[in-house]
Amino acid sequence: MIDPPVALPGRRAGRAVARHVKRRTARPRRDPAPESAEPDTEAGGADPEGPAPLPVSPGVGRFLVLAAVFVCAACGLVYELELVALASYLTGDSVTQASVVLSVMVFAMGLGSLLAKRLRWRPAVGFGLVEAVLALVGGASAMALYAAFAWFGQSRPVLVAFSLAIGVLIGAEVPLLMTLIQRVSRQDAGGTVADLFAADYVGALVGGLAFPFLLLPLLGQLSGALLTGAVNAAAGGAMVLWLFRRDLTRRSRWLLIGVNVVVLALLAAGTVFAAPFERAAREAVYGADVRVAVRTDVQEVVVTGSRPAPSFALFLDGRLRVSGRDERRYHEALVHPAMAGAHRRVLVLGGGDGLALREVLRHRGVRSVTVVELDPGVVRLARTDPGLSRLNEHAFEDRRVRVVAADAFDWLRGRGRSGWEAAVDAREGSYAGGRPYDVVVSDLPDPGITASTKLYSQEFYGLARRALAPGGRLAVHAGALSSRPRAFWTVDATLRSAGLRTAPYRIGGRLPGFPGGPDRFSGAGSAPRDWGFILATAEERPGGERSEGTRTVRARTVRAGLDGGGPRGERPPLLRLSGPSPRTLTPAALRSAARAAERGRLTGLPPSTLMHPRYTD
Repeated sequence: MIDPPVALPGRRAGRAVARHVKRRTARPRRDPAPESAEPDTEAGGADPEGPAPLPVSPGVGRFLVLAAVFVCAACGLVYELELVALASYLTGDSVTQASVVLSVMVFAMGLGSLLAKRLRWRPAVGFGLVEAVLALVGGASAMALYAAFAWFGQSRPVLVAFSLAIGVLIGAEVPLLMTLIQRVSRQDAGGTVADLFAADYVGALVGGLAFPFLLLPLLGQLSGALLTGAVNAAAGGAMVLWLFRRDLTRRSRWLLIGVNVVVLALLAAGTVFAAPFERAAREAVYGADVRVAVRTDVQEVVVTGSRPAPSFALFLDGRLRVSGRDERRYHEALVHPAMAGAHRRVLVLGGGDGLALREVLRHRGVRSVTVVELDPGVVRLARTDPGLSRLNEHAFEDRRVRVVAADAFDWLRGRGRSGWEAAVDAREGSYAGGRPYDVVVSDLPDPGITASTKLYSQEFYGLARRALAPGGRLAVHAGALSSRPRAFWTVDATLRSAGLRTAPYRIGGRLPGFPGGPDRFSGAGSAPRDWGFILATAEERPGGERSEGTRTVRARTVRAGLDGGGPRGERPPLLRLSGPSPRTLTPAALRSAARAAERGRLTGLPPSTLMHPRYTD
């Protein structure tokens, strides 16, 4: 804009205007600095919109950035899987835990992408700080979650908080990496996104496979998370401090160095103290008398107490599996009603502790027992641990016992067995070879545990029925009737949908409030006080006769006080006791247990299937 001339009269005014315009147009014009000018890194770093001054060629720089994306994506997925796995172990119901972690984390990733806009003016510094914080939060997440559970009895708020924090930090990575990779080599946005997501997804694949097959079995959950955090910090810090070092001011360079050193030091200290921390947390959960704590290929096994009873306790994946104070009441009620009748060939599904096997072997006439246990480490413990082997009366040393390490579902389908085992089955006469079992005992975890849901499905009971001889009996532990009646009666409905007739019964006397264990925060008032069992049978010959080789055995008993019991007046199987007398169960108590269960029957429940599990309702 030309300054207005001073008003002068006549021709002098015209000459003054001309001189003014001439002076303005003759002034030197100041051009902006060329884009190729060297940035003043000490004053403020390189231009964030221009090409990055790299110590290597653009092609090598692009490869290094994508390699960092690969590593960071692998670490991010490990953090996610770590939270899901540990939350499922601590509180059960893996479906719920996975849903909470994934939904919160995906929401937080979107939030992090929005917040990353404020860091785009300094993408290198922003990415370095984000990776350092993510490494610390993700690496310490497992330890924090376990600490909250062990000392405060509740981990869900901590789970949500860490899922939110990790999601925000992971979400902030992508916009910053997009900016950095475009500054390395100019490329259209579509190509940049394709390269970035390709490296991200491949890294997630590697992290997802490394967690269950490498980190978890070799390092465990705590050390595995800490090591992942260290790798994350090293990859992010190295890329920024070396590849983009000319983008950094002196202050930001020393800031990143200091932050990364502190993060790596904290993660290293956590690794050093991981074992003492785990011991202290385990004692807070299980009590001070922890005698055995091992992680098998399947689960964590903890044994407390130095004597067989009453202080002995066996925990599998944090859940009380055996208590020396009341285990005999449970196992006698599970096994003895099913053993009343033909019992030459018996199949035990689960029961790797040997306690159900102990009760089976008390009955004369048992010729062979097959135990199908998923975890051979539990069977090994039952053979070698002084307390547990004394409690099961060295049942696995009996020559009539054969142990198969396999998943019960797969084994019933005829899979999960080696060629040698299949040959032994055919020689000894398994159900697949034409000779079914007289008794099948299902001593499996509660149906509410997600991993065991398929073992309470219609398909599973159909396979179990196929393994039964005509008139054979299936004994099922169906969870606590008093605290989870819907789950119990769903088991009953599922058994009947598989063509089996059922007789439910409820055994009280379960001692609540054991001193340790993950359920202690629920309080003794809400702890289960009973066990629910169901005796199921396949169709038998008229008149209550069963074939046993060349002999015929007629049931001599009184029905469990339930004439015409069961839905639609169908005839339930006979609940009775025969053979050696149980120490904690009498015929009168068994009849009372059946009546107590029937009083609370829930009808109209649909069966649980593989495609529609009902036990999480």
